[in-house]
Amino acid sequence: MRAALAPHDLTHVQFVLLASLWWLEDHGEPPTQALLAEHAGTDAMMTSQVIRKLEDRALVLRTTDRSDARARRLALTAGGRATVTRALADVEDADAAFFASLGEDRGAFLRALGSVSRSPGES
Repeated sequence: MRAALAPHDLTHVQFVLLASLWWLEDHGEPPTQALLAEHAGTDAMMTSQVIRKLEDRALVLRTTDRSDARARRLALTAGGRATVTRALADVEDADAAFFASLGEDRGAFLRALGSVSRSPGES
């Protein structure tokens, strides 16, 4: 992943937060930093620090929430959307190359990974 993200000058955490923000924006209103951290499974403080760096690079906009002055709403800039779109294509290519050796067993492997993350008794 590091090699796939290097041309975009993104760390893996930055990419995860940008991609999560992109998904959340496309599925509702601009999310708060807290919702982004929850969705991405990242620490709230670390998320805030990374978002500030992405804001400094003009990839993300942070605005004060109208209903809660302590909360920040997030939105991708046009540059942020373009960056995450290009990076996503490279990440998908890296995933495909990494898992290519599984061949026909890829589906079974992915299903097995999914069953590992479930609690006992879940289907």
